[in-house]
Amino acid sequence: MAKTNPMKLGLLLNSIGFHIAAWRHPDARPDLASTFAPYADITKTAERGLFDLVFLADSAAVHHAHDFDIMTKMAPFYQMEPTTLLSSLAAVTDKIGLVASITTTYNEPFHIARKMATLDHLSAGRAGWNLITSANQAEAFNFSRDAHVDHAQRYERAEEVASIVRGLWDSWEDDAFLYNKETGQFFEREKLHLLDHKGPLFSVRGPLNVNRPPQGQPVIAQAGSSEPGKELAAETADIVFTQQLTLENGKEFYADLKGRMAKFGRERDEIKIMPGVVPFVGRTELWRKVGDAGLRKAAYRGGCRACQNLFERAIRHERIYQCFTPASAQ
Repeated sequence: MAKTNPMKLGLLLNSIGFHIAAWRHPDARPDLASTFAPYADITKTAERGLFDLVFLADSAAVHHAHDFDIMTKMAPFYQMEPTTLLSSLAAVTDKIGLVASITTTYNEPFHIARKMATLDHLSAGRAGWNLITSANQAEAFNFSRDAHVDHAQRYERAEEVASIVRGLWDSWEDDAFLYNKETGQFFEREKLHLLDHKGPLFSVRGPLNVNRPPQGQPVIAQAGSSEPGKELAAETADIVFTQQLTLENGKEFYADLKGRMAKFGRERDEIKIMPGVVPFVGRTELWRKVGDAGLRKAAYRGGCRACQNLFERAIRHERIYQCFTPASAQ
């Protein structure tokens, strides 16, 4: 029998839509962007649709912080803290994976390990960590720095952080805790493992003060496409998110990343590569075109020029959307 390899589907959670002008759609409720209800509705819908995961992007600073006049015209710039929101979503879902973006640049490894282990317990083994190094330079000013950390240094730090986090998740063996009320023994000492990490940037003794995550090692995702990013992904990631605008570029990225894995002792099928797509859904092709044109017209041209250019390039390549036309509308 031929081996089946089902497509994996993930959803980037955004309560009012991905397009920079989505908040201006007549049906959009930007005033609810910081409430639980829209996130819960979207996540439960994705679970019913058999999506494998939802994930939250994150930044520890507002975008366009260099120009507050631009910000007044942009989409809502505030972001819910991922692990807090996903812990709440765990209570209203049963199967879908919950992936939180956490930066290695402005977090200590113990913080990351503890948050993700907790989310894994609260979700009964559905947690994932999207390892990011922070692309928003404004984050530096919120962490007592005068400038963003250099790109190469961010990835050197990320590599060490990832190693520490995974080591802390192994602080306790699966059956370390006995809970023996008769003997009074809570856990077996032999099944507790101190990390005792001493590296170039960090000294972390351990153990983690959360028992072993249900998954053992929660899923690690990553989205870096630079040379250091691809090296880190090949060594560490279970999932890689990528945005490629042509089929040729996608094949090239796939072969490049998979080809790096052997030197880290990993098999090629240990990483799932998930390319990004932005669907514009409409009842008919005409409806979709009108809606798409309206969103682009509504976008503030003074801000996020790079975002707008990305949409225009993708549209020209016909990679960004797919129109779904129900039979009843034909």
